Order: sequence, then structure tokens, then C-alpha cells
Amino acid sequence: MKNQISLHKIVWRILKMVMAACPLYFSAVCLIGVIHGLSWGLNTYAMQFFFDSVASAVTGQGRLTVVYWGLAALGAVSIGSQVLNGMHNFMTNTLYNLVPGHLGKHIHRKAARIEPVCYETPELLDDINKAQKGAGNSLGLLIVVVVLFTFYLPYFGFMAWYLYRLKPILIVSLVFIFIPVFITQLIRGAVHARLEDESAPLRREVDYYEKCICDREYFKETRLLGAYGFFKQLYLTALNAMQEKKWSVELKTHLMEIGMKMLTLLGYFGVLYLLFTALMNGEISIGSFAAVFGSIELMFSIMDEIVSHHIGGMTKDLGTVRNFMRFLDLPERTGELERVSFEGGMRFHDVSFSYPGSETKALDHVNLTIKPGETIAIVGQNGAGKSTLVKLLVGLYLPTEGVVEIGGADSRKISPESIYKGTTGVFQKYQRYKLTLQENVWISDLEAQDQTHLETAVKKADLELDQETFPQGYDTMLSREFDGVDLSGGQWQRVALARGFYRRHDLIVLDEPTAAIDPLEETRIYQKFAELSRDKTAIIVTHRLGSAKIADRIVVMDQGRIVAVGTHEQLMRERGKYAEMYQAQAQWYAG
Repeated sequence: MKNQISLHKIVWRILKMVMAACPLYFSAVCLIGVIHGLSWGLNTYAMQFFFDSVASAVTGQGRLTVVYWGLAALGAVSIGSQVLNGMHNFMTNTLYNLVPGHLGKHIHRKAARIEPVCYETPELLDDINKAQKGAGNSLGLLIVVVVLFTFYLPYFGFMAWYLYRLKPILIVSLVFIFIPVFITQLIRGAVHARLEDESAPLRREVDYYEKCICDREYFKETRLLGAYGFFKQLYLTALNAMQEKKWSVELKTHLMEIGMKMLTLLGYFGVLYLLFTALMNGEISIGSFAAVFGSIELMFSIMDEIVSHHIGGMTKDLGTVRNFMRFLDLPERTGELERVSFEGGMRFHDVSFSYPGSETKALDHVNLTIKPGETIAIVGQNGAGKSTLVKLLVGLYLPTEGVVEIGGADSRKISPESIYKGTTGVFQKYQRYKLTLQENVWISDLEAQDQTHLETAVKKADLELDQETFPQGYDTMLSREFDGVDLSGGQWQRVALARGFYRRHDLIVLDEPTAAIDPLEETRIYQKFAELSRDKTAIIVTHRLGSAKIADRIVVMDQGRIVAVGTHEQLMRERGKYAEMYQAQAQWYAG
């Protein structure tokens, strides 16, 4: 993905995104820009007319009324230019507020379609970090290009025509003055693109260490462990490394810019000399000299603004924008089949799986058949491959070798959305959304939003809505940060279970969601879960074997392989890995 993407392709793609977001408003900004640019050119022409009329009136060759008309015209054009300037700036700034959210949607949409296993690699996390920065800069890039073509181009087009009429050499001198500065900005853009690639991993480190120091999720443990100084040192080290890279680049590019601006200054004096000699030789009128002399500083400041500020900023940010485009071009997870039925069961055919960058197989030649409506428990010690098996089972990951069939179809050929649509789950690391209780449950199936179904899901999860804990009932905000309440770990687990039950499903997965509660309570929850999941395909992942007895079959995993399959009684009679683990945990379930 390191291939260079041409500037015109980048601008065209961003333009289509912005036009899709706010077509009428964007068109209005462009129109105002054109009128604004022409108004500044008319200022110069109105100034010449006024000074020529004054010179004629002073020598007695013109009438005083013409002077008044010239003054009125100059005033009207000047005032109009300032009004248009204010409108143009206001509308452009408003565009900056309107569009970023729409560009963010493209990142989120792409992130949802990328192969999920890619999230196991730091490279993708760097790509997302770069893309987020590039999305913000892409709007700035488009606005710079639009302003160049709708404001600056009409202005300099008018001035080029005007100067050519006076003295053709003036146009050539203006062009050659800014070529060195333009080349400088192109070099600056290449240097900053390389800087962005090197800075993204460091920027993620800085953001993470900052969270460890002051984020609500971390600060209690950080303070309790006395680890503030440790994280502060890591933060400062990463920050200093990032700043050193930036300082080195900025120093070189600014020294180059200073040298080029000296050439620009010499060119400025050269144009003044050409004007003076043209006036003395009678090639131009006094009014033309005064108008150009009065406007030349404006032209140079505008030209400098274009090259140093706009084009300079554009080339500086171009690397991040290219990262945004590359991210949008990353390959997506696709599938031909739009519908899948879990009635056909699920099968693993000699499946192996390795995580990106790892030579060790997380799953090693696994074969398994799950019948529709069957409850399967997957057990094993930490690192045995339980969660990896489930991720392939629900189509989240695709096998490195072998075939996973869902409803008789190869998971590689099924669109992810069709698999996820009929699947629900509760995981060990469930989310504690800072939303109301109702929203925390509804979020699993936003299309439903049925109050009766909500109450049923909460009842299934054994979540008691007492007045003290939930003063506003289902409308209680579950976050102290937003004037709400804080739930205990057990209550949050029941909210997560209710969320899983609420989603309409044919397959439900519980991946150790009750790991933080005591084994006896866990067993009671799983027994109720088995009753509620009757006629549904259900997968239970646990390292606590007392909960596995409720399953129709138990799959025992060890070091990425399935070492045994059977009921609790069968596996105990075999006296293998399962019986060994169960005896080690037996004291948890006594009583």
C-alpha cells in the first residue's frame, strides 16, 4: 500500500465525499470564492481609473465629476471586497465544522469491513491512527485546492490580463520569482510524509501512556501502585522522541524557506524597478503606476500566502492525507452468500489458524461438527485455543488452513453481515457503555427497540431493578461521569447478559462472561442459560469445568488441539485431560 497516490486522484475522491455530504453549501462556497477573487482584481482597475481621473482633473484635461464617480466606484468595490471576504471566510470555516463527521464515517465503515484478524497487528492500528489524522487534513487539503481555483485563480487571472496590457514582462517576472519557493514546498511535503510514517507509532505510545496516567479506566490502579512516575517517564520518552523527529525536519525545511524567500524579496524589488522605468519612459500612465504600486504588495503577500501557507501546509499534510486514502483502499472482507442458515449446523474440516506475525499455530488441525440446536461447552486451560476456535466458529476470523462450514457453506464465501445478523454473544471483556440501562441493552439490536422484549431479556439475566440501584428504572444513566450510577461488577455482567439475550439470534456464544464471579453463581447462571437457549445453537467457553456439565457435549482443548469430545460422564470415565482438570477444580463446587 506504499504506492504513491496522485494529487488529482486524492482531490477528486475527497471532492466526491464532500459533495455527498453537503452539495449545495459547497457549491455556494465555490461561487462566493470566484466573486470574491474577481472583486480584488476590480479593486486595482478601480484604483487606476480614480488616479487617472485625478491626474486629468489636476492638469485641466478632465472633469471633477469623473473624479467623484471614480472615488464612488473605488469605495463601492473596496467595501464589496471586504464584505465578500467576510462571507467567504465565514462559509469556509462553517464547512470545516460540517464535513469532518462525514469523513469519519468513511473510516468507521472501512474499519468495520477490514478482515478482523488484521486488528491483531500493530500495523493496522498505526494505519487507523494515520487515517484519523489524514481525514482531518484531507478537508483542509480540499479547501486549499478549492480556494486556489475559485479565489486565487480568478484574482491572478484578472491581474495577469491587467499586467500584460501594461507591460508583458511583469507577468514573466512574477512567475519566475515564485518557482524556487514552490519547489521548496514540494520537498517539504515529501519530508513531512516520511515524518508522518515514522511518528504514527510514537503518537500511539504517547496517547496510551497519557491514558495510563489520567484516564478514568486506569488512574485508580496507577495511583494505588505508585506507577505515576513510571508512566510519566515512558510518556516523556516517547514524546521527546516524537518531538526530536519533528524538530529535525522543521529546522531543515525552515532554513530552506528562508533562503528561497530572499530570492522572492529580490524579485519584489525587481518588479518595482520595472514599473518605475515604464512610468519614466511613458509606457504606462500615472494612474496605472499608482494602481499597480498599491496592489503589488497585496499580490506578493497573496502569492506568498499561497506558496508558503496554503501550498506549504498542503504539502506538509499530503502524507497524512495519502495515508487516509491508502486506508480506504485496504482490502475488505467480502462474501458472495448474503444469507446463511444455522439449521445446517457447523463443521471444522482439518482447520489450522495462526495469528499474523506468529509462527505458532493457535489451532492445529481441528475437526469438529456442531449440530443445530446443540449446546457445546469448550473447555481448556488459558492459551488452549478456546477463544480462537469461537472466533472462527462465528466467522469473525477465517482459517489459515482447512475449511469452516456454517450452514453447509464455506465461511470464506459468506458475507460477514449475514453471519453476524443471526449471532449474539457475551464475552469476558464486555463493554460498560456510558448510556442508560435501556440503551445498554437495546444497543445489541437497535432495529427492535421493543419494551416487552427488553423486560424479558433483563429478567432472563436475573438483573433486579431495585429503586436504590436504578432510581430511574430503565432510564437510569450507568455512569457517574454523566450524573448517573455506578454498578458493581456482578450487576454489569448481568447487563451484558441481558444485552446478549435481547439480540435476535440462532447462535449464542458465552465466552467466559462470568469469570469475575464465584463458581457456584456462575454455574447457576449457566444452568439458566441452558434452559433459555433450548432449540438454539449455543456455545459456552469456560475454564471452569463445573459449568460445562450443562452442555450436550464438551470439547476439551489443549495447545490448539481438540484432545477429547463427549459428555461430562463420558469424559470423567476416560480419566484424561478433562478428568484431571475437573478433579483439580472440584473443591470450588462443593456444598
